[in-house]
Amino acid sequence: MMPDTSETPFVPLSIAVLTISDTRTQADDRSGNTLVERIAQAGHALAARAIVADDIEAIRAQVSGWIADAGVDVVITTGGTGFTGRDVTPEAVEPLFEKRMEGFSTVFHMVSFGKIGTSTLQSRATAGVANSTYVFCLPGSPGACRDGWDEILVHQLDIRHKPCNFVEILPRLDEHLKRGKLRAPVG
Repeated sequence: MMPDTSETPFVPLSIAVLTISDTRTQADDRSGNTLVERIAQAGHALAARAIVADDIEAIRAQVSGWIADAGVDVVITTGGTGFTGRDVTPEAVEPLFEKRMEGFSTVFHMVSFGKIGTSTLQSRATAGVANSTYVFCLPGSPGACRDGWDEILVHQLDIRHKPCNFVEILPRLDEHLKRGKLRAPVG
């Protein structure tokens, strides 16, 4: 579905990009570069960018820092979603999720299946909400980053996308916290 640009103004988001790799540097990080380019082309702001090793504590620390930052709306990671011993992104990030986004993985695999067939089974792409921040974990290939952005995220991170999108519910992600503060004391 195409964005409805007739009435709703675009809302730029602040997006952080994390590459998880033992071997990449910013100079040769093709997957991170793919995401950064697409974020800019869509009109969003790059809030931060980092590369960390395939290490649960390093990944979790970087993502935790970003989800604690009120200036970051979305975190996108690339890498570490496979099945090798060093692939630990889901193990590092999923414990931070307050709500897991099961549909993201499903849609990512549908898109990926059309491009690479059953090889999509080798990805553990995942997503969720953590501290009122969207977190998307993509595989480490530039193609997977293109597919995840071009086929899913560019639409869901655009308030003009109809019938619904992630941007319009972003202000309501922490409703459970606000309600908790407003409850009358028991007793």
